[in-house]
Amino acid sequence: MERAIDVDGGAGLKDGVATLSDGATLSYTLRPAPTAGAPRLVLIHSLALDRTVWDLVVAGLADEASILTYDCRGHGRSSRRAGPFTAELFAQDLHELLDHVGWSAAAVAGCSMGGCVALAFAGRYPSSAAALGLIDTTAWYGPDAPAKFRERAEAARAKGMQGLIDFQLTRWFSDGFRAAHPDVLQRTAAIFVANDFGCYAATCALLGDVDVRPHLARFRMPVAIVVGEEDYATPVDMARQLHEAIPPSTLRVIPHARHLTPIEHPAVIAEEIQSLLQRTPFSPCPGPS
Repeated sequence: MERAIDVDGGAGLKDGVATLSDGATLSYTLRPAPTAGAPRLVLIHSLALDRTVWDLVVAGLADEASILTYDCRGHGRSSRRAGPFTAELFAQDLHELLDHVGWSAAAVAGCSMGGCVALAFAGRYPSSAAALGLIDTTAWYGPDAPAKFRERAEAARAKGMQGLIDFQLTRWFSDGFRAAHPDVLQRTAAIFVANDFGCYAATCALLGDVDVRPHLARFRMPVAIVVGEEDYATPVDMARQLHEAIPPSTLRVIPHARHLTPIEHPAVIAEEIQSLLQRTPFSPCPGPS
């Protein structure tokens, strides 16, 4: 895999582009920890959004870990070359990105789609997943998921991405949050409507087809599962099924929250990830990275 040149964003912050083995590119941000030997943490965003989902969580963890955020293929500033997309392909992308930045292992946390990718990554590359944060996510959306997710893509084709935004905002955020934070809604909606339709449809198919349940019983790393009480995209029952299937996991349900808890409740998510890192054994690293 070709190694791209990083652009230093100041105070050690690095924005970079990694070129993958199939020629696709991933745009990423690496925030080194201020102290040597800090944990390494990767954060993976949800469907049709980008790494800015994690901005407030990152702010709450800046002194705790070296943090890598990135735009999955088909999203944000990464390659927008449509599928076929699979969770396994996105897991391979992350593995190659870790190689690019020189990390052999990290704690990996993902929201919604990002959680599916984290599960696939841990199943395929168990020695590289030091811990898992599974936020508003599931290992399997159910037997009717392939049809439902493809119907969602067809709705986007018929209405345009803008035609779906009211549904998405109601799904993502509680009533109280939407009323109190119109600026957040506007920023998040702008990212959603800027999606390439072909990549959106390919990623919907990824989620419809994902089934990483066979991996779960083999996980032995620390795992934190978090879900919003009012999440009806990946309901509490799905989180409980994950918790029951993964022996070393914890489960937290956030009251009055919906599907994008890293945006709606960043302090709670940062607290859960910090707790996860504290119970995760990391090999010492030579310095901030």
